[in-house]
Amino acid sequence: MYSAKVMDHFTNPRNVGEMSDADGIGTEGNPVCGDVMKIYIKVKDDKIVDAKFQTFGCGAAIAVSSMVTEMTKGMTLDEALKITKASLAEALDGLPPQKMHCSNLGADALHKAIEDYKNKQQK
Repeated sequence: MYSAKVMDHFTNPRNVGEMSDADGIGTEGNPVCGDVMKIYIKVKDDKIVDAKFQTFGCGAAIAVSSMVTEMTKGMTLDEALKITKASLAEALDGLPPQKMHCSNLGADALHKAIEDYKNKQQK
């Protein structure tokens, strides 16, 4: 059912935890399944230098959170904004159709974190 990559990121999630000095925070939830994902980013010179997550949800949601934080480190904000639900699922070697909504949460939470960062820069 799940790929080896999904299982690896679920059983050994990377970048778990809160980031007290985050430059941007994005939260996304799915009321249907109860998954809630919070992504924290640290930005320097327009690049994401660190990312962490806190997720309440199924194994796929945790794996997506882990993967999105791994993928974004070192990316520019514009590159990170190009991460989609499809690219996240592909990075995990696929997700079962009934779990694709989890990859939506990851991409959406990341985009909200970047939006939060950009809004703070304008103040």
